[in-house]
Amino acid sequence: MNQKLKNRSKLSNDSYDIDENKSLNDIKFEKNKIKNNSTNFCLKLIKFLTVFILITIGFSYVTTETFTFGHKIPNWRKYIPRKERVFTVEELSKYDGTNPDLPIYLAILGKVYDVTAGRQYYNAIDGSYGFFSGKDATRSYITGCFKTHLTHDLRGLTPGEIKNLNQWVDMYSKSDKYFYVGTVILPEIDPNSPIPAPC
Repeated sequence: MNQKLKNRSKLSNDSYDIDENKSLNDIKFEKNKIKNNSTNFCLKLIKFLTVFILITIGFSYVTTETFTFGHKIPNWRKYIPRKERVFTVEELSKYDGTNPDLPIYLAILGKVYDVTAGRQYYNAIDGSYGFFSGKDATRSYITGCFKTHLTHDLRGLTPGEIKNLNQWVDMYSKSDKYFYVGTVILPEIDPNSPIPAPC
C-alpha cells in the first residue's frame, strides 16, 4: 500500500515538473515574441522616418533648390559644450589660416572666435580679411587701418568709438557660422610707447 502511495506521489511530482517546464517554455516564447515584435516595430519606424526624410528633402530641393526649404543650417559646433581655451599671443598666431590643417581663429577685445567656416575670407594667404586672423586686431576694427593698427591697443580712441566694438563682437558671437573658442592673454601696453598714428 505504501509503495503505491509513493509511486502515485512520484507520478504526481513528475507531472508537476512537466507542467512547470511547459510554463517556463511558454514564458520564454512569449518574451521572445514581445522582443521580436518590439524589434520589428523599431525597424519599421526607422524605415518610415528614413523614407519620410528623403521625400521631404527631395520635395524641398524641387521647390526651393535647397535641401532645407531655404533655411540656413546653424553651425552645430556652437551648441556643443566645450572647454574654454586660453591662448598666448604666440599660440594664437598659428591659427591664421596658413596651415590648412588647423582652424582659423581671430580675437577681438581678448575673445577668440573660430572663423574657419569663412576660410576663403579669413585665411592670411589671400583672404580679404586675412589680416584679422591669428591675432587680436581690435583697434583696426574701429579705425579701418588694416596695416598699422593690427593691435589690441585702444589708447587715443574715444569711448564712443570703443563702444562701437560691440557691433563686431555681436557679429561674431551671434553668427550662425562662427563661434566662441576662448580668450587670449594679451601683453600689457607700455604707457610710454607711442600711440599708433592715424593711417
